[in-house]
Amino acid sequence: MSSTTYKPPVTAQVAEKTLHKPKSAGRSPGTVALLMLLPAGVLMITFLIIPIGLTFVLAFTNARLISPEPAHFIGLDNFSRLFGNDTFWKSLRNTVIFAVVIVPFQSALALGLALLVNVKMRGVNFFRTVYFLPVVTSMVVVSMLWLFLYQPNGLINAVLAKFGIQGPDWLGNPSTALFAIIVMSAWQAVGFHMVIWLSGLQTIPGELYEAASLDGASPVQQFLHVTWPGLRQTFIFILITITIAAFSLFTQINIMTQGGPLDSTSTVVFQAVRTGFAQQQTGYAAAISLVFFVIVLAVSLLQRYLTREKEAGR
Repeated sequence: MSSTTYKPPVTAQVAEKTLHKPKSAGRSPGTVALLMLLPAGVLMITFLIIPIGLTFVLAFTNARLISPEPAHFIGLDNFSRLFGNDTFWKSLRNTVIFAVVIVPFQSALALGLALLVNVKMRGVNFFRTVYFLPVVTSMVVVSMLWLFLYQPNGLINAVLAKFGIQGPDWLGNPSTALFAIIVMSAWQAVGFHMVIWLSGLQTIPGELYEAASLDGASPVQQFLHVTWPGLRQTFIFILITITIAAFSLFTQINIMTQGGPLDSTSTVVFQAVRTGFAQQQTGYAAAISLVFFVIVLAVSLLQRYLTREKEAGR
């Protein structure tokens, strides 16, 4: 009787060879990670790091956008000229007013809409879509639309006339122009932050509301002691995003008012762009941008500090 030698299955043989196969001298995980980050790094260096560096350099020169003469170092002349310019201070004041008003107004409006659509009922997705629709619409289109609405004979004044109210020239009156821009900007962006609030609301466990209801908590008490604490991180994100958008206000001003009337809607970003491109004073525009960068950095650090203080006190 001939004896047979046991042979393991083919798959077992392949697995054994794979386990004992020496490691090849391939790329390390760190090299692969660097190669994957390379495209994003190139874009960041090209469109962020280099422009910021050039801004720091040009702010101390008399460079012009199109000029046969080379730029010369002029020290702090651009900054002394800037701080003595009334238009800059008006633009900075308008930017601060816009940010101070729109941050609480838009965040509160978005939270109210999120609470309204955070229900399980038929057709609620339709309202969510309608509220979000202005967000996906181009700001240029929205600005043109509201430009017609704000005309003295536009739809808004026509509706007010039905109630016997004489509507003003919203964009032609210095006392109402910035307010009109605030309302339009909040209307356009409120849907985005509504979705953010809504996502935060849906992460709060329903058991907390059931427990609060069993303890006899009213809807207001449930909001104060269950909903709002659960939305704290969402609130921080919304606060930062609205603040950044408020300080970078430009498109609406450029299309609707061009900074007028009487610089009542001029902002720091609009002044920097107009100075750099329309007036071709690149060095002076760089100085405006540099000062604005310092202001935004200070506001961001202040927000970070206040947020940290709240976390430490929880």
